[in-house]
Amino acid sequence: MTEANLTLHGMVAIVTGAGSSGPGVGTGKAISILLARRGAKVVLVDKFQERAQETLDAIQSEGGEATIVTADLAQIPECQRIVDETVKAYGGVDILINNAAMSASVSLLDTTPELYQQMVAVNLTAPFMLSKAAIPEMIKRGRGSVIFVTSIAALRGNAGGRGAAAYAASKAGMHGLMTDIAAVYGPQGIRVNCVAPGMINTPMRAGVMAKTGLDVEKLNKQLALRTALQIEGTAWDIAKAVAFLVGPDGSYITGVLLPVDAGVTQLMG
Repeated sequence: MTEANLTLHGMVAIVTGAGSSGPGVGTGKAISILLARRGAKVVLVDKFQERAQETLDAIQSEGGEATIVTADLAQIPECQRIVDETVKAYGGVDILINNAAMSASVSLLDTTPELYQQMVAVNLTAPFMLSKAAIPEMIKRGRGSVIFVTSIAALRGNAGGRGAAAYAASKAGMHGLMTDIAAVYGPQGIRVNCVAPGMINTPMRAGVMAKTGLDVEKLNKQLALRTALQIEGTAWDIAKAVAFLVGPDGSYITGVLLPVDAGVTQLMG
């Protein structure tokens, strides 16, 4: 193992969207690798076997432990199956990272009912159903941590931009879900938080921006300058925030929405 901090040793973590959608490292891949480095056994959930396999190979090359569960999160019964297979493989669930997402830069007026339903199914209904399936297993162990990876798109508009109404709505719903679950299941030792990525350079974001026909590299530089720190983040920045919240250093934190965005949500414009 390359990570000396084994604070998650013996814990079992489910990470959805654990593979990267293109060249580079996406948030799910980074989160999975970092949790494994800290000693967790990680269940890599992805719709595409080959994407999850790349993450599995990276974890195993460092001596970590993980397994793959291929699933289409748009199908509700798959959520219970993921948890059932996790319990069968590792005996329980301690951590659930609701990271998988569908994204599209489409304005309200251009959003079809079909696109909206797909977005909500993956981004909101699946995290709801996965939490419903996983929390009873956490209660059995007397502890648990759920993370919803949301977005600053749910916190601030994109003035002058194309918009992403369905995406923003689905991500905002995660905040409400987190607030309720944290309050209801806190007495049973379950902590629930949101992490809201900002200008993070990931394969998924690159793919979405490429479809706009704009110069992706130029746009990335412009977006970075809109942050307080005037820098662009990487998937590892999100992974570090997640690892902090699910680990012992975050043991007194629940019901929090944490923007990881170099301060962009604090700026006007």
